[in-house]
Amino acid sequence: MENPVSVVPIAARPADPLNFFWFIPTHGDGSYLGSETQQRPPDFGYFKDVASAVDRLGFEGVLLPTGQNCVDSWITAAGLAAATERLKFLVALRPGVVSPSFAARQTAALDRQTNGRLLLNVVVGGNPTELAGDGVFLDHDERYAQAAEFLTIWRRLLEGETVDFDGRHYRVAGSRLDFPAAQQPHPPLYIGGSSDAGIELAAEHTELYLTWGEPVDAVAGKIERVRAAAAKRGRRMRFGIRLHFIVRETSDEAWAAADRLISRISDEQIAHAQSRLRALSDSVGQRRMLELHGGRRDKLEVAPNLWAGVGLVRGGAGTALVGDPATVAERLREYQAAGIDTVIGSGYPHLEESYRVAELLFPQLGIQRQTASYRPSVHNEFAVGAARLTAAS
Repeated sequence: MENPVSVVPIAARPADPLNFFWFIPTHGDGSYLGSETQQRPPDFGYFKDVASAVDRLGFEGVLLPTGQNCVDSWITAAGLAAATERLKFLVALRPGVVSPSFAARQTAALDRQTNGRLLLNVVVGGNPTELAGDGVFLDHDERYAQAAEFLTIWRRLLEGETVDFDGRHYRVAGSRLDFPAAQQPHPPLYIGGSSDAGIELAAEHTELYLTWGEPVDAVAGKIERVRAAAAKRGRRMRFGIRLHFIVRETSDEAWAAADRLISRISDEQIAHAQSRLRALSDSVGQRRMLELHGGRRDKLEVAPNLWAGVGLVRGGAGTALVGDPATVAERLREYQAAGIDTVIGSGYPHLEESYRVAELLFPQLGIQRQTASYRPSVHNEFAVGAARLTAAS
């Protein structure tokens, strides 16, 4: 089942556990891709179920996606923060869609409200049709030039400056932020982007660079490009990866679950989705995702245990790590050896798969779950023989 794909050799097993995030499915959820069977609508009550579960299970935070087909990430994060204790919220900062001054005020307010649990995901956007609906009519590289001006103003405001700025895309005079954020100088900035323009923006303005789940050698190459661009500016970056997970107790069970996930997708649906994604997106990262499998069902394992079945019909992150816990953990250590320290995971459906990842994979990765220890004092179906019963009892 495996393809002969080269990977970066592991010199030594990293000692530090990965930072592991999960995903809030604000565009809907379900058990079968391409099917309305067992579908779960984007309902806040369900978002809260997922967030509460991952908060208890020991995940560090959650990513909330953005776009016309997603419930707003800022409003959702504000609601979920009240229902959780430790969870961090990675929400979208959208240059061009809102003004940098207004975004700075939103940032400070939500960061204070969550007691410093806010993270920002800079999303420049890769769908010109959707961007036009938001009033953005710039080409690919010009959007990144606009984002650079946006982040310059935004960062200066969060750092306490009164800002005068006269650029190609923004002009502000006497802009200031009267109420600072809880995190200083500002909540950390994350960004993804495989183009030259995206990498330059990441190196100049952000703290953590995100990649979608490509084979390890491809990820390592992107990491080196970003590191070199950051080093030219005297900066150092951290790195994360966005992946789906299908983890089961055995490898056979995991691959059967992967097959089942796409079992109701028709060839017509695949052809339509692939055509649509190629036509509507100018994202370099999206093109790289599509090239991994070319829309073919027989070419889905694009590297050992890296399965591209999700990308047959889903835009954005389209790959999953599939296998038993020890194998999936080993694959993650390969990414970690290449420089990854943060994983943003997901799985269908997201509530149940968060438990599988926490219960099966976390012990392999040395991630401590936040659940309380439980040692029953009586004999029951989960602790057969655990209790010492007297003869009289």
